[in-house]
Amino acid sequence: MKNKDFIPAPTTTGLGFGFNFRETGISVLGEVKATLTFANGEKETVLDKKNIYTLDGGVFASMLFKGEAGISGLKVLAVGSGANGDASSPDIATDQQRRLNIEEERKQFSSVVYRSADGTVSSVPTNVIDFTTVFSENEANSGLNEMGLISPVDINVGTPNDQDPQNRDVARDLRNYDVLANYLTFPVINKPQGSVLAITWRLTF
Repeated sequence: MKNKDFIPAPTTTGLGFGFNFRETGISVLGEVKATLTFANGEKETVLDKKNIYTLDGGVFASMLFKGEAGISGLKVLAVGSGANGDASSPDIATDQQRRLNIEEERKQFSSVVYRSADGTVSSVPTNVIDFTTVFSENEANSGLNEMGLISPVDINVGTPNDQDPQNRDVARDLRNYDVLANYLTFPVINKPQGSVLAITWRLTF
């Protein structure tokens, strides 16, 4: 069997991006759901979309599989207001994205849990992981239209990769930058003062 049979082949399905392996059929799928709870207690589902798995996300996975020193898992969710295109209908993200265009706030996950095939929380590792982040009443109060899952260099200091994604330098050492593994654009979500935004980002491998 030739080595090329094992080369990952990206495939696009709907608005999501799968990173498929021809030999095994393994893919990475990201799905994002968000709920806004207003000050009066009313709740509204404001987001239910699939995301982009970035090219840098593939490098990040490679570093994790290798056991690269100093590289740990995804740690924060960042939200922003700089998606390209019209605010009510922004451009669909591409796998070239390396950072949020205008990051408003980032926060560590409130919970990270494995899920069983029936959707229940699993006490043992599975191929489905839910990352949940909650932005409270005084956090991320802005018109949001982009977000991403990030493995940061320093969890307390943002170190975004500002390299032009259209002129990717393969020699750039991602160990020195925040790695944007998953990215999503969406019609603007206006989060008013006093509201709570809960976001669950599910990765299925």
